[in-house]
Amino acid sequence: MIRLTVEVSVSGGLHARPASVLVHLLNQHQSATKIIYNGKEANGKSILSVMALGVKAGDEITFEVEGTDEQQAAASIEQLFESDFAV
Repeated sequence: MIRLTVEVSVSGGLHARPASVLVHLLNQHQSATKIIYNGKEANGKSILSVMALGVKAGDEITFEVEGTDEQQAAASIEQLFESDFAV
C-alpha cells in the first residue's frame, strides 16, 4: 500500500469538474484508492463519494492506494495535483 498526502490547490476545491477528472483517472487503474479527509473516508473511484468529502482549495487530503498497479496510480495522482488538474 502507498500512502500520499497532497494539497488541493485547484480553485474551488474538489467540486464537480476536478472530482470528475480525479475519478476518471483513478478508474483507469486497477488499484483500490481511498481518500481520507477530516476523519472521513471516500472511495476514490466514486464521484459522489469524492464530492461528499467537501474538500476545499488549500485543504490536504491523503490517498491510500493498494493493488497491482499502485506505483503507477500514485504517480498519476501526484502528477494530476502538481499540474493543478490540467488535462
